[in-house]
Formats: sequence, C-alpha cells, structure tokens
Amino acid sequence: MKRFLTTLSVVTMLALLSGCGYNTMQANEEAVIAAWGNVESSYQRRADLIPNLVEVVKGYAKHEADTLKAVTEARAKVGSMQVSKDVLNNPDSLNKFQQAQGELSGALSRLMVVVEKYPDLKANQNFMDLQKQLEGTENRINVARERYNKSVQVFNTSIRTFPNSLTNSLMLHLQRKEAFKAEEGAKVAPKVKF
Repeated sequence: MKRFLTTLSVVTMLALLSGCGYNTMQANEEAVIAAWGNVESSYQRRADLIPNLVEVVKGYAKHEADTLKAVTEARAKVGSMQVSKDVLNNPDSLNKFQQAQGELSGALSRLMVVVEKYPDLKANQNFMDLQKQLEGTENRINVARERYNKSVQVFNTSIRTFPNSLTNSLMLHLQRKEAFKAEEGAKVAPKVKF
C-alpha cells in the first residue's frame, strides 16, 4: 500500500509538472525579447539610412536647412538613447523610446513634404531610391511593432492563465510586458499642404 501511494504521488507530481507551463512561459518571454530585437533592428536600419537621405537632399534643397536640421537632431536624439531589453519591463522607458521615435517620424514626414514641394528633388534617381528604401523601412518598423505586440499578447496570456499563473507566481515571478501604443494624437490623420 505504501509503495502504491508513493508511486501514485510521483505520477501525480509528474503530471502536474508536465502541465505547469514553465517551459512555455520561458519560450514566450524569449519570443518577446526576439520581437523587440526586430523592432530595434528596424529602427537601426532607419537610423543608418537617414544620413544618406539627408546628404542627398542637402545637395538639392539648401533652402530647406531647417527641415534637414530637424531630421538630423531627431536622429541624434534617437541614437543617443541607450535601450536594453530592460525597457520592456519599464513603461516609462518604453514611452520615452516611443516619443523619440515619434519625433523622428514627424521630422521625416516634413522632409517628404519638401520632396513634394520641390519637384526637382524627385527627378534625382538617388533620392528616389532612398525614398523607396525609407518607405520600406517604415513598413518594416510597423510590421516589427505588430509582431512585437502579438508576442507580448501571447506572453501576457501565458503568465495569466491557469495553471501557468500558479507556476509563475510560485517559481518565475514574470511581469506583464508593455505593448507598443499609438502616439498621442495618432488617431487624427496628418494634414499635408502643398
């Protein structure tokens, strides 16, 4: 009888451990970290592309120095931010990061208005190629953000559902991750005037 109870308790413990979600939660957290890395990679691509774009435009639009200066300053601000994976656990740091990226996006939007305003810029093949790359980069950033948010949703769900929530509260103590949020005023479409 004692041997039966010991065997039963071991089998019960193994069954409980196999469904505790420990490995799933770890894998989901790693997916969030990897998705964040993709977001950073997309931002880095944009940061690397901007100096080339600015140099091409400088050659053709010396009279638009203020716009180019705003792009350069916004890029410098983004480049000076030290972002680590710890930002995922700190909503304030994530918000500051998003604000800096928003300032850069706004400066780039003003730069695109310069392109529309001065048709001779559009005739330059180098500029057109860089503009296409920049548009592609902005699309990549959006896709990376969406994938990051999906990873966050999967992770947050995995640490909050039973029995994983029990395992998390007893063993892992993982915290919810923050998703990317729209910038203040993003619901209103930007107005472009020519």
